[in-house]
Amino acid sequence: MNSIAMTDDHTLKTLQSVTAQETVEASLNEFELALIRAYNGLDRWQQQSVAFASETPLSGAEGALLRIIRMHDRPKSIKELARLTNRDDIPNIQYSLRKLAAAGLISKSGSGRTGVSYATTPDGVKLTDELSANRREQLISALLEFGGFSGELDASQSVLNRLTSAFEDTVRDIAARR
Repeated sequence: MNSIAMTDDHTLKTLQSVTAQETVEASLNEFELALIRAYNGLDRWQQQSVAFASETPLSGAEGALLRIIRMHDRPKSIKELARLTNRDDIPNIQYSLRKLAAAGLISKSGSGRTGVSYATTPDGVKLTDELSANRREQLISALLEFGGFSGELDASQSVLNRLTSAFEDTVRDIAARR
């Protein structure tokens, strides 16, 4: 009778573990879909925001790079931009940087030996100022209507940072198994 009780206890724990795993998997699936929708919404918002403020046709990612280059009013290297955006597609970042430079929004300084960095030009500063003003007027004011949203953003940022770490860890594990 004791071995039956142990088997039933083991079966129950296994079922509970499977159920918990299924629950986490279902939640992760829904979260991933929400994240994809949020990313695409952010990309469209950034693209439309740039289109509203400028005649320069830029993608949402290019508008984001421009804002990041301006961040803290300090030049950024490609390595920094890749790290800040968690991107490893350096050729695409370089293409975007050439496009921003051709539009007169950023300038390039330095060389391969000393390190190349990118900074916003006066036109880039003007555009990022307009983008920030539009962001405050449109997006921030809309988010304030949700009430208490700042705390939710902080909690969401924490969850996203932990998920990014988990994704990166599993990517390394997969790469190591190849």
